[in-house]
Amino acid sequence: MSSIMANYDMVLQCWGPVEADYNKHGGLVLSRLFAERPETLTLFPKFAGIAAGDLSGNAAVAAHGATVLRQLGELLNARGDHAAILKPLATTHANKHKIPLNNFTLITEIICKVMGEEAGLDEAGQEALRQVMVVIIADINVTYKELGFAG
Repeated sequence: MSSIMANYDMVLQCWGPVEADYNKHGGLVLSRLFAERPETLTLFPKFAGIAAGDLSGNAAVAAHGATVLRQLGELLNARGDHAAILKPLATTHANKHKIPLNNFTLITEIICKVMGEEAGLDEAGQEALRQVMVVIIADINVTYKELGFAG
């Protein structure tokens, strides 16, 4: 089995708790992202009116975080065969949301932390998630380049 497939397996072994409560984990991911990297909040204009102290526990933040994690779950379960899932996602993130590529790395680190605390993803699993995300982010970048988005 290739090392990238082993990485998918390692991450997916701990995905159950995330999948069981996408809203909880999605809220944790985004509220922590905003707390640790406040500049990322500017990429989410629909949360602009929410006070920093109210982001954690906000239903809209949790719902958006759930969407992020559901899509990540689809990508993980595709185990590298993700072009049909990733292309539309990358296209909207380039054309509509204008998300710079480095933000995918930032949120990856937050997801690693939350999965470590909430889903039992150990250090090796977190490194496996980082390696999987390197591949996914590189594929997002391919679409960004095709679209002429500097990302």
